[in-house]
Amino acid sequence: MGMRKRTWTLGGLFVLLLLGAYFVTRLYHLTLLPIFTDEAIYIRWSQIGSRDASWRFISLVDGKQPMFTWIMMVVLRFIKDPLTAGRLVSVGAGLLSMVGIWFLSFEVTHSKRVSFLTSFIYLVCPFTLMYDRLALYDSLVAAFSIWNLYMAILLVRYVRLDVALILGMTLGMGMLNKSSGFLSLYMLPGTLLLFDWKKKKIMSRLLQWIGLVLLSAFLSEVMYSVLRLSPLFNMVTAKDAVFVYSFKEWLSHPFNFLQGNMHGLLDWLIHYLTIPVFITSFLPIVFFRKLTKEKILLYGWCYAPIVALALFGRVLYPRFILFMAMPLLVLVSIGLIELGKKIPQKIIMLLLCVVVFGASIWTDYYILTNPLKAPIPKADSGQLLNDWPAGWGVREVNAFITEHSKNSKITIYTDGTFGLLPYAFEMYQLDNHNVTIKSIWPIPQIIPDAMVKDAAIHPTYMVFNQLQIIPDWPISFISAYQKGTNSATKMRLYQINPALIKK
Repeated sequence: MGMRKRTWTLGGLFVLLLLGAYFVTRLYHLTLLPIFTDEAIYIRWSQIGSRDASWRFISLVDGKQPMFTWIMMVVLRFIKDPLTAGRLVSVGAGLLSMVGIWFLSFEVTHSKRVSFLTSFIYLVCPFTLMYDRLALYDSLVAAFSIWNLYMAILLVRYVRLDVALILGMTLGMGMLNKSSGFLSLYMLPGTLLLFDWKKKKIMSRLLQWIGLVLLSAFLSEVMYSVLRLSPLFNMVTAKDAVFVYSFKEWLSHPFNFLQGNMHGLLDWLIHYLTIPVFITSFLPIVFFRKLTKEKILLYGWCYAPIVALALFGRVLYPRFILFMAMPLLVLVSIGLIELGKKIPQKIIMLLLCVVVFGASIWTDYYILTNPLKAPIPKADSGQLLNDWPAGWGVREVNAFITEHSKNSKITIYTDGTFGLLPYAFEMYQLDNHNVTIKSIWPIPQIIPDAMVKDAAIHPTYMVFNQLQIIPDWPISFISAYQKGTNSATKMRLYQINPALIKK
């Protein structure tokens, strides 16, 4: 009795430590990283949808499923700062992932040590830390993927109706979040690796499993069909085609991009997991001969989607493989626990853990304190930090707008009609009736007449973000804000000066 009580006490302590560490790492300097163009889009959509019920499916305008924005619409009602509200949705999604990966690890190994270690690995993994702090879909994608796999394993092992119903709901919510949610449905047959083929009445149980899987698939499709209520439903297919080749297109060049895409995807995976953690993910093959089927399933759940994405991917970003990396965290934990059993000296094992997780914690430190120095993949550092999609200057220009609109009306023009500009200004000036925001693209060589007319009535400003070669307009420079470490790319603020207009 005393031993059991001690075990529960230690378990409760680990839970509290993990939760405390999670909220510290995810909430510390949550808005330190400037808003990213995709974040501005999703937050602005959510603002519009939260204020007008007829726009609850607004994300379909750009072919995006709405689950992430639906959740954000609720959070925006309670959190004043829109960027904080958007990122808190991902913080919540990350918490679901950390809890889910504990249950997944326990179901695979029946070991609490493995489960707690996997949750710790999730906590310190730079990949999860980065995206749990951004108002993007992908942390929520990872959460649904983890729970889908967990429920799928439960279903194949226990063949129960209640599990099938829950699986159908998690599948449906994943599909309502992003098209990659369909992968969990397509990969369900792979869980037959864990089907008990030795029990009696194999055919009966197998038919029951097939029936329950079909029920889960039907329920998920019913949930997904909610999107058909919108006339913009067909935009999802059109948007998917931007990022993934159709089967017909793929047949014309089946393996042309496989090597290049695979190299890029694996480079991002290794970069974000760090080399020591990535290498450790293969330890279960070397040091642990049990749970062979479970290990094959976990490796397959990671690498099968990566290979598929390498084959069919047209436009790729590191965030696309976040959910694919989750099974590897379980394998890393299994490998370390089993290796620890073979190394009785605790000091050696402690030093080994420092080697394995040192690079992760070092990267985490910079993500939390100075993102410009964080060793993240260039594909992300460009978008998030050092190129025009990064929102350096947004805070300062918004502060300028707020200050100069206190006593008079002003008009702000932006070089872009969709994305960081104008949405990053609209989301903060939403209730400022003294501010009118207008956007133009492409930028003409001669200043538009509408800008000249506005400037003659009240202060009028122009913000250049994508365009770096400024046209010869009658404008006066006010300020510039460099994009991260890239001195060649800046956000620039100008005032339209009617006095400089040539008669």
